[in-house]
Amino acid sequence: MLVPLLKGQSMQAVAGSLGAVVLGVALVIGGCASQRCEVSESRRVEAEQAFGNYIAAINSNDLDRLLAMFTDDVVFLTPNAPPIVGKAAVREWCAGYFDAFSTHWDKRSLEFEIAGDWAFERYSYTSTDTPRGGGEPIVGTGWGMLIYRREADGVWRVARDAVGPDRAPPGG
Repeated sequence: MLVPLLKGQSMQAVAGSLGAVVLGVALVIGGCASQRCEVSESRRVEAEQAFGNYIAAINSNDLDRLLAMFTDDVVFLTPNAPPIVGKAAVREWCAGYFDAFSTHWDKRSLEFEIAGDWAFERYSYTSTDTPRGGGEPIVGTGWGMLIYRREADGVWRVARDAVGPDRAPPGG
């Protein structure tokens, strides 16, 4: 969903975003380093379903459905752009995005780990953003890292989403 923000982004910026996510994942995993974190099968299934629910929400192009997938303190991390922090800021960004594009994402989970009420997922993606005003679709490929949090209502929601392109943009 963040492909338009990635145009003209340097690989150093991509690496910086990835570094922030890696630190977050290390903190999540570190929470279980001193104790054995056992995860029930039902909790694993629920957490892994969050990935499918997130993709379905993105592909629905429905702002309210997508926002229901986020924690209140959600953070989007993209190359060469300041973090988008909090559900209100993400709402504003996504509203503009959905106004400009009809989007479809295919995401493939590459790694999924759970530590208590936190989970992280590494994925690859192909996105297709079709301009609503006409024009050729923009197709992008890349990688991403999601951090989920299981909230008090038992629902796994996206707390952090970082994304980057597979390759440097032309001239980057």
